[in-house]
Amino acid sequence: MKLLLRLLFLLVCAGIASGYYISNTLDYALGQKIIGFSVLGGVVVYMPLFLYHRWKGKALKDYTLTPENLNKMKSQMEGKSGKKHTKKKE
Repeated sequence: MKLLLRLLFLLVCAGIASGYYISNTLDYALGQKIIGFSVLGGVVVYMPLFLYHRWKGKALKDYTLTPENLNKMKSQMEGKSGKKHTKKKE
């Protein structure tokens, strides 16, 4: 999966770069089409695969703001606010 994602990312970047080159040197309309299809491929193909790869095996409830998680955050912040770090002057 990592290899596929890297290959797709390189293809999208190469498509955008070649589209800019073609639009500046050879044919403006063709270059813009290549850029557009590269961005479309990046959004429609690469992004969902990347998100699936990164979220596979993780629980969504750990990353949402539920009342339970908010209470955990508040208790952690209260614990940190009690400790004040002071720098010693030498």
